[in-house]
Amino acid sequence: MALSSTGADTTGVGPSPAPRPNRGLLPLLLAGNTAMYALYVGVPGMLLALQIEAIDPAEKVANFGLVSGVSAIFATVFNPVAGALSDRSGRRNPWILAGGLLAVPVMLLLGGVDTILLVTIAWCLGQAVMNVYQAALTSVVPDRVPPSARGRASAAVGLGLPIGSTIGALVGAAFSEDYRTGYLVFGAVVAATAVLFTVCARERKTPAKAPMPVRAQLAAFGSALKEHDFRWAFIGRALLVLGYFAVAGFQLYILKDHTELPAGLSAEAAVAILMPVNGVAMVVSTVLGGWLSDRYDRRKLFVGASAALAAVALVIPAASTSWTAMLAFSVVNGLGFGCYMAVDTALVTLVLPKAEDAARDMGVLNIANAGPQIVAPFVASLIVSASGGYTALFLAAAVLSVLGALAVRPIRSVR
Repeated sequence: MALSSTGADTTGVGPSPAPRPNRGLLPLLLAGNTAMYALYVGVPGMLLALQIEAIDPAEKVANFGLVSGVSAIFATVFNPVAGALSDRSGRRNPWILAGGLLAVPVMLLLGGVDTILLVTIAWCLGQAVMNVYQAALTSVVPDRVPPSARGRASAAVGLGLPIGSTIGALVGAAFSEDYRTGYLVFGAVVAATAVLFTVCARERKTPAKAPMPVRAQLAAFGSALKEHDFRWAFIGRALLVLGYFAVAGFQLYILKDHTELPAGLSAEAAVAILMPVNGVAMVVSTVLGGWLSDRYDRRKLFVGASAALAAVALVIPAASTSWTAMLAFSVVNGLGFGCYMAVDTALVTLVLPKAEDAARDMGVLNIANAGPQIVAPFVASLIVSASGGYTALFLAAAVLSVLGALAVRPIRSVR
């Protein structure tokens, strides 16, 4: 769910402190992540789901799972690769700009296709360019923010999720009958934000790295996972994200087929209500979680507690199919997931193995974001098909969140 980096070195040899962040960097991080999450939520969560349903209503769950899973493979591959390339170049801004600008033609292409195969190809390209953008943008926090301010910086990044999700849901609902224009709007917003960020957030070029043989590069990607604390942070993130996206990816279909909506309320309109509710809860918990984790220097406590709260949230719609239950789920889930993403991001930046490989290693961590999205749609569609509904899916996701909460306990170098 993110230019020279800092982090706690588990070997005891820490990197040099990060320089003081540029004035205005945190608002720019907020804007950049808001635009990114608006597209990530509005496109697959609304426009893509409606487009796939329109193409083949009878097989919408299976087709959506297929498109989401295959495209997530591209996200998994492009994120660490783009991060390593930006490390080698010694620059981040050009990669942010390139990924943002390419979002426009790719979204235009996605809006113009009308078969499942072409939708899959177009959305794969969308995932590719957006993860080039994301990999460089994610590296800003470890690169330019000192450890003492990581919680606040991560909160700025984390706020992009609730705000972007709300914008994405509202824009997606507004253009639910006009896919092509909706896709283009999302692409244009990302492109404009990329231009704003690269113009206003100056960076000092770091020395470029010498090219590495392909085999050495592949080995380097896995080297971070040999570090004890980074590995457990990776596992915890992967488990929670798997549970989250198993449910979140099918939200529109859950509202159509599982939830008892009030008379006159469409599923599309329900999404436009739930996302702002969820977003407000996430804003509150993101800001408080980031600030409190800085003040008390207790990252693990906040990460574990917020993951456990996310599990509680998932039990609510499993126990009741009412609209009230979905509203309650949105509030509690927002409180848990918002705090988790803010504080866990700060925690991860403190367990990065090497400062000079920050973007690459953050890209490896982002496999824990993108990788579960490969598995989640397939697993979710199988659970729904086998159980005949979404209750079992909520319970399975809750178990994964509990395991994600427990995964931070073995981390040693961060409290």
